[in-house]
Amino acid sequence: MSSPAPSLASLVASGAPFALIARDADTVELLTGDVVDVELLGDIPLTAEDGTPREVLALVPFRQVRERGFVCHDDGAPLRCLLVDEHILFPRSELLGALPDAPVALTDAGFDIADEDYAEIVRRVIADEIGRGEGANFVIRRDFTASVDADPRVAALTWFRALLEHERGSYWTFAIVTDGHVAVGASPEAHVSTEEGVVTMNPISGTFRHPRGGATVATLSEFLESTKETEELFMVVDEELKMMSAVCSDGGRITGPRLKEMSRLTHTEYVLRGRSRLDPRDILRETMFAPTVTGSPMQNACTVIARHETSPRGYYSGVAALFTPRTGPSAGEPTHDLDAPILIRTAYLVDGALRVPVGATLVRHSDPYGEVGETHGKAAGVLGAIGAVPRDAPPAAGDDDAPIARRPRLADDPDVAALLASRNSRLAEFWLNPQHTGEREPFAGRRALVVDAEDRFTTMLAHQLRHLGLDVTIVPWHAVTDEEVVGVELLVCGPGPGDPRDAGNPRIARMREVVSTRRASGRPLLAVCLSHQILADGLGIDLTPLERPHQGVQLSVDVFGDPASIGFYNTFTASVPPGTVRVGDAEISADPVSGAVSALRGPGFASVQGHLESILSRDGLRTLERLVAEAFTPAEA
Repeated sequence: MSSPAPSLASLVASGAPFALIARDADTVELLTGDVVDVELLGDIPLTAEDGTPREVLALVPFRQVRERGFVCHDDGAPLRCLLVDEHILFPRSELLGALPDAPVALTDAGFDIADEDYAEIVRRVIADEIGRGEGANFVIRRDFTASVDADPRVAALTWFRALLEHERGSYWTFAIVTDGHVAVGASPEAHVSTEEGVVTMNPISGTFRHPRGGATVATLSEFLESTKETEELFMVVDEELKMMSAVCSDGGRITGPRLKEMSRLTHTEYVLRGRSRLDPRDILRETMFAPTVTGSPMQNACTVIARHETSPRGYYSGVAALFTPRTGPSAGEPTHDLDAPILIRTAYLVDGALRVPVGATLVRHSDPYGEVGETHGKAAGVLGAIGAVPRDAPPAAGDDDAPIARRPRLADDPDVAALLASRNSRLAEFWLNPQHTGEREPFAGRRALVVDAEDRFTTMLAHQLRHLGLDVTIVPWHAVTDEEVVGVELLVCGPGPGDPRDAGNPRIARMREVVSTRRASGRPLLAVCLSHQILADGLGIDLTPLERPHQGVQLSVDVFGDPASIGFYNTFTASVPPGTVRVGDAEISADPVSGAVSALRGPGFASVQGHLESILSRDGLRTLERLVAEAFTPAEA
């Protein structure tokens, strides 16, 4: 390893671009090279002019969601690539002594949106978006801003040192300095990584703000028992499994939950892993961006963000993506591994203006002032670490002199570990255990077409259908043809956001056409969630909004005499008078008290309100197999 002092001094003096990255407890990496800006992820130059693979560090802004056809406030933030010429490792202990530590003064500091105004945004999102079926959860940001009268390169090095000294639990601690732009942060969350074909995602959600004096087992246990925080994590795991199922042939498997302990905050997290042979740039595109910083379903979350955030996000909720050449990959395998943390808990400095964007995850039972407090806690996590606001007192007596990385871990407490482990008792074993194909495939040799209505739960649903032996293709709602609708052996109409009664919405109108046309053909149809509601409407069953939306809720329902534990993400429901068991040629499974319809079946069709593919559906695969068989029954009679 090299001596850091001369290298850092030359960086400040030269004005050359550089990045400092700490990914473990002992080492800091220094990357230097030229910078190029590109338009698309596919343009990231992973090979030199002579064709040899090269290392690239890319700053990926939120505006890249346009590559997936999603909307955003487009600020033109560049997809900036540092083409790495030199990659030097320093001992962290030696680097600390070479970094500046004089405080960097802030002036005119405060949030760009007042607390009461942000609380009102929370109320509107709950009422107008979640309450109208637009999605399960959404992340709306606000920015802490200030003026900085200091050399930006010196400020970057100063803040980087402070983060190394005062933050813990980070996935990456980093300072990335390019012409006119500084990004310094301690991101707790890996969005996606690939190593030798293994894709890993790390959904983190649920935020426990440490009380003054630090967290204790008692205060943490109260957080872990919170329904809101638990459901928030399950929802983002579902959303990231959608992405994993799109890029991994084995769909992905979850492990955890675990704690992510930081200086002022503790989060809960899972780890998802699967295998893929895709180019890492394609994996990055298909997983833009983390639901923990956008919401779900992802496409509509971007629309909601554009409605309620009045300014562009810049790099907030994007990623820093390090593409590292692999040594001797086999023919047809990707040439690079990928390591991409989410750009959160990050301070940006441009032209003397400091910006620290933070967001809260809004769900159906969010408390507006609680979400205001969460944004304060997240901003303080960065600002306190860099010394811009007073730091918390040490968490326990006797720990004053202990390095933050060696303070006791709450996750090691047996009561905390038991609370965490108990969460998995609610989840589907299908996603927790290895998924062995070929053992039992009751529909082997049969074909299905899944119509995606803008909710990528369809990727998880398709994965489960393949597990049952079906040959599955997914087609977007706007691309499916009438010939495909009537011609395929099994048509699966998927879930999606919105009001199923809104025929003025082009997506809803097309899904109504698709369901109606397939029903008229008499060929096997399976309808899920939104499409189940549309099918029910076509049968003359009333559709009504729920008094409290079911977003990320696990319910035990009767499915034609078989009790099933299923995950629900619905704001609207089909409902019948209690006791009704048939409407026309459709048999009905409904709640005996409320009349909410959980499933339908009849000649050539079956449907379900819940998401059998969700991690919340403990009986999902068994119920899916049964409903597919119900849909096929007329064809086999």
